[in-house]
Amino acid sequence: MALKKKPVTGMRDMLPNEMEIRDYVIHLIKETYKTYGFTSMETPCVEHIENLCSKQGGDNEKLIYKILKRGEKLKLESAKEENDLVDGGLRYDLTVPLARYYANHANELSSPFKALQIGNVWRADRPQRGRYRQFMQCDIDILGEGSNLAEIELILATTAMLGRLDFRNFTVNINDRSILKAMAAYCGFKEEDYDEVFIILDKMDKIGTEGVAEELSGMGYEKEKVEQYLGMFDEISPDVSGIRYLKEKLGDCLSSETAEGMELIISSVEAAKECEFTIKFDPTLVRGQSYYTGTIFEVTMDEFGGSVAGGGRYDRMIGKFTGQDTPACGFSIGFERIVMLLLENGYQVPGGGEKKAYLLEKKLPKEGMLHILALAKEDRDAGKKVLIVNMKKNKKFQKEQLETDGYTEIIDCYADSYDKL
Repeated sequence: MALKKKPVTGMRDMLPNEMEIRDYVIHLIKETYKTYGFTSMETPCVEHIENLCSKQGGDNEKLIYKILKRGEKLKLESAKEENDLVDGGLRYDLTVPLARYYANHANELSSPFKALQIGNVWRADRPQRGRYRQFMQCDIDILGEGSNLAEIELILATTAMLGRLDFRNFTVNINDRSILKAMAAYCGFKEEDYDEVFIILDKMDKIGTEGVAEELSGMGYEKEKVEQYLGMFDEISPDVSGIRYLKEKLGDCLSSETAEGMELIISSVEAAKECEFTIKFDPTLVRGQSYYTGTIFEVTMDEFGGSVAGGGRYDRMIGKFTGQDTPACGFSIGFERIVMLLLENGYQVPGGGEKKAYLLEKKLPKEGMLHILALAKEDRDAGKKVLIVNMKKNKKFQKEQLETDGYTEIIDCYADSYDKL
C-alpha cells in the first residue's frame, strides 16, 4: 500500500513563508504580553478525560480526540462502554488545562497569577476557512483578581498586540452574563430556559431579529414575551449609555455592581488604549462555553467577517478542582485567523536583517570554500542572514527563486575568481 503524502484532513503542513510570519507573530505576542506582566507557562497536550468531559467546554466536548488506554489497562474484550477504553484526550483549549495547572501549583505561583500560554489544541471539527482540527491558541489569563482590573488589562494587552501587527479596523465587543440573565428575567423567561434562549440569541448576527423571534416562538415561548425581549435590543445603544439605560429599566433584575463594572471597563479602555479600535457594548454577545460567569468579550474584524479573539470571566472553574472558587479571567487570540489575514494581505515581517547568498561553482577548490566560509562569517557577524549553496545549471531560475525568498545580494563564486571577492 502506497504511503500518503498529504496531511490528515484538517491538519496542515507549514511552508517556510508562513513559518516566518508565525514565528514573528509568536515573538511579538510574547514580547507585548510580557510588558504587561504576563509570565510564560505550559501544560501537556494530553489531559485526563474526566477534566475534558466535565461539562465546562460546551460543544467542544463533542469534538475531543480521545486516547485509548495502553498496555494491560486496555481490555477490549471486557469493555462495555467507551469510558472503559479511554483515559485521556488531546486538549481542545488551553483554559481547562490552565485551571488544573493552577489548582496543582497555586502555592508556588504569585497572586494574582498572570499567565501566558501558547500551544496547539485539537478539535474534531469540520475544517473551513480559518478553522482547522489542529491549531495554535495564544491565551493570557489573570487568576486570583476579582476586580474589573483583570478585564481592563486583558483587553488593553490584546488590542496593543493587534495594533503592533498594523490591524486597525477591529472592534472589541463586550457584554456580561449577568446582563443576559437580567434581560431574560425582566421579560419573564424562567431560569431553566436561559441556556436555550441564549443559544438562539447567539445566532442574531447570522439570522437577524426575525430569525431569532421565529426560533424562540417555535420553541413554544409566548409571542408577547419574545417581542418584549427582542424589542429591548433595539432600544440599547452600543456604549455606556446603553448600560445606563438597562440599569434604570431592569431595576432589581440587574445589580448596580454589574452595570457600574461594565461602565468602568469601557471608559478605562477608551482612556488607556494604545492603538485605534472601537469598543462596543453588545447585549446580544453570548459566547458558547458554559464556564463563563461574568464579563465576556470578542474581537471582530471587518475584513474577516467574524471574531479573531475572545474570552471572559470564569470564576467557578478552578473550584471544580479545589473545592474553592477562584476569580479567573482570560482572553484567547485566534492565532490561525490572524496569520491567515496577514498572509492574505501580503504582510512582510519587518526588519530581520539583509539576506545574502553565495552561489558556489562545483569545481571550487578547498581554498575557495574556506575563503567563502570566512566571508560568510563576517557577514553573519555584521547581522546579515547568509545562505551558501552550490550553483545549479539553470542559474537564472535559481536566482529568481532566491530573490522571491528575499535575498537582495547574490554572489557568484567561480573557481578562477573567488579570491577577488
